Amino acid sequence: MLDTATAHFARRTVDPAEVIRIDVPGRGAGDEGDGTLRTELEPAIPVLQSGSLFGESQGLELVDAQNLRKSELETLVELMGGADLAQVEVVLLWAGSPPKTLKDLVSGRGETVTVARMRQREASKWLDDQIEGRGLEFAVGSAQALLDHYGTDTAGMARALDQLEEVGSRITVDMIHDRFKNRPDEPTWLITDAIDKGDVGTALRRLTDFLVHEHPLVYLAVLESDLKKRALAAAAPDKETFVEWVGGGPPWSLDRTWSQRGRVRESSLRNAQEALVRADRVVKSQPEDMHRVTLERLTVALCRWYN
Repeated sequence: MLDTATAHFARRTVDPAEVIRIDVPGRGAGDEGDGTLRTELEPAIPVLQSGSLFGESQGLELVDAQNLRKSELETLVELMGGADLAQVEVVLLWAGSPPKTLKDLVSGRGETVTVARMRQREASKWLDDQIEGRGLEFAVGSAQALLDHYGTDTAGMARALDQLEEVGSRITVDMIHDRFKNRPDEPTWLITDAIDKGDVGTALRRLTDFLVHEHPLVYLAVLESDLKKRALAAAAPDKETFVEWVGGGPPWSLDRTWSQRGRVRESSLRNAQEALVRADRVVKSQPEDMHRVTLERLTVALCRWYN
């Protein structure tokens, strides 16, 4: 995505030196500002309100825009709606589907470019090129350690490389492990698998990593989908009917769910459904500092009910 953004600014003849890049902090991260924006996002305000003081085209690049809070997104949409787009080029790099407010703005004043998800092999080549281009010295295994943490998230790796450039010494595996703890593109089934095994510690650790880059409602959607499959498996007379009811899916996932039918009591499934409804209400109506503890309690409860 970063390469696509760079190419866009080049086509619009925006000097790289005139591009203001802002990495949107993850959920629960960043410093609170005086208004609706966290302090890391405040440099976007003068760009959108006045553009360049010297008449040149200026660029604003928001990386990981899916991490924007609702209030922040509303403020930025309002600013972009009134910005002089002849003077300012705005690029939002967004993982997943953007909300309706942003879609409506883009449909009227911009365009959407879909970038296919990078494969692991492509991410490895990208990282090798970055290491060489930046003149960094990586010890054996260090590049793989960085890939293990970030997967195909090149924006995250780019920020990590920015930090490592300041180290000024040989980059070791231990240094990577000490500095960078989470992998944002880990598949969600790893969390549900830990819940299914009743492994509370692993489930909570993976939840913590997940919430760095994803919204709590995404996590609830994953749990709801898993619960729905369990309920359909419990009600289906045979496996063929179950597969038809859920609309298909990865065979290994369907086989696992079907093999576990009958293991979880009906009362536990009802408890899980009621808990999901309560958690959804909290996430949608309560302050953000309530979200994590609510999801942690829900995860611990599911580990107990499913085992």
